[in-house]
Amino acid sequence: MKVCKWLIVRGSARLIAAFLLMLVLLPAELAHAAPEPETEIAQAQQQDEFAQWFEEFKTSASDRQLYEFLYHMPKGGDLHNHLSGSAFPDWWYRAALEEAERGYEYYTKVRIQNCLALDEHSPPYMPYYLLYRNITALEYERLNECEKSEYKPLADLSRAEINAWQNSLRLDKPTEGRHEFFETHWQRLNALFRNPHLMAEMLYQNMRAFSQEGVLYLETQISVEGLQRPSGEFFSAQEVADIYRARLAQEDALATGVEVRFQLAILRFSRSAEEDLKRSYAFIHNNPDRWVAINMVGREDNDKGHPLRFLATLRELRRKFFGVNLSIHAGEVDEPNYHVRDTLLLGAQRIGHGVNLISDPDTLLLMRNGPYLVEINLVSNLLLEYVSDYSQHPFPEYLRLGVPVALSTDDRGMWDSQITDEFFVAVKEYDLSWPELQQLHKNSLQYAFVSDAVKQTLLDQHQIATQAFSQSIMQMGLSDNAFGAAPSAFICRTYKLCEEPAEAI
Repeated sequence: MKVCKWLIVRGSARLIAAFLLMLVLLPAELAHAAPEPETEIAQAQQQDEFAQWFEEFKTSASDRQLYEFLYHMPKGGDLHNHLSGSAFPDWWYRAALEEAERGYEYYTKVRIQNCLALDEHSPPYMPYYLLYRNITALEYERLNECEKSEYKPLADLSRAEINAWQNSLRLDKPTEGRHEFFETHWQRLNALFRNPHLMAEMLYQNMRAFSQEGVLYLETQISVEGLQRPSGEFFSAQEVADIYRARLAQEDALATGVEVRFQLAILRFSRSAEEDLKRSYAFIHNNPDRWVAINMVGREDNDKGHPLRFLATLRELRRKFFGVNLSIHAGEVDEPNYHVRDTLLLGAQRIGHGVNLISDPDTLLLMRNGPYLVEINLVSNLLLEYVSDYSQHPFPEYLRLGVPVALSTDDRGMWDSQITDEFFVAVKEYDLSWPELQQLHKNSLQYAFVSDAVKQTLLDQHQIATQAFSQSIMQMGLSDNAFGAAPSAFICRTYKLCEEPAEAI
């Protein structure tokens, strides 16, 4: 059987969209009505047939063909997403320049003139010897003349400088890893993610890109504190929230069809982390329309942020507030510890990463078939060197042991990757079956922090889109221009897909 007989044509994406639109227009009682038994049987038979087709497809398809298939495959949600790390460098650059209309002007460091004496050097979060660190015009004006000579307006960069600026925000070299990511990328962005309008635009760009990959739901981690006007005056948390709400209400954002919720991120090893947690808890309780959970971010190998530090504070908060979910980074280390267990003790419903859960058998058994989900980030874990290759990753053990898991992207803009990459790695490295892929999609919606009604709508939309997708593949051939899924830079580097021609198959 030739692969070309079964691959999706570009027009089938419109077929899926039509199905989804039809669902939205149906009365609610009809959309959620139980299907007839005969329909359920037919759907089950269709999925069984498609599962068998997928097994045959994996053996005959090239890597490029597999990537194309997975790109078009309807997906559930991205549950582990840092908004500031999920924007691609070219998005940042274009949007930063457009912010001039709001009075924001940015400068970036292009040379080092040794302007400061050793005892004048700035603290670690403001590293002096760091090229392409971005500051506002207000910050620039406060520099001495020597320091000003080190910076250029972002709008005046040469083509070579723009490329270097963008590359400084990517983790794309073999010599780069965990230290480069944690100690330079965020410090370079600096002033950019303190602009809430710019962050709201990065949210839209993510929604647009996710929509093209068939994603229905995005739960992203942001901050509503510490964001500033061009004058340096701080926005209130509610003002920031309203900026996000307004951006989501715009026509182009609504057209993506991606449902969005927010988590508030707390730097776990900060001296003020407990007070940050209290304010965030109250904010989420008072803004339940979009804000649904708290997350603790930052290097987990910094012992100042260990999970049990927050136990007393969270117990105090639970006596005052309800409806605040916890999805917390835990087990994102390459040494055995009990951070996953201790994070569950905090009340976490979802665990971010969980790489070293495999080293804690008691907690692993607790999580089998249980209420807790592990947010798996395959690309992130490789690039940050928590595994040296995918044969070491515990994901297939969790999946096939019955621990609920979902694939997510973490900081995809800095990896130069997309959510399709996570599924491509999973299929290539662990030979995932079609039912396993569908379970991952279902988990990413079933464990989303949304109301039961929204959750059911998302699950229904995914089911209808998947049925349309599989049926169109079984019935249609491939057009010559079906290759609309350009492999990401990560996939090109890691699996050499860009060296493989995108021929019609």
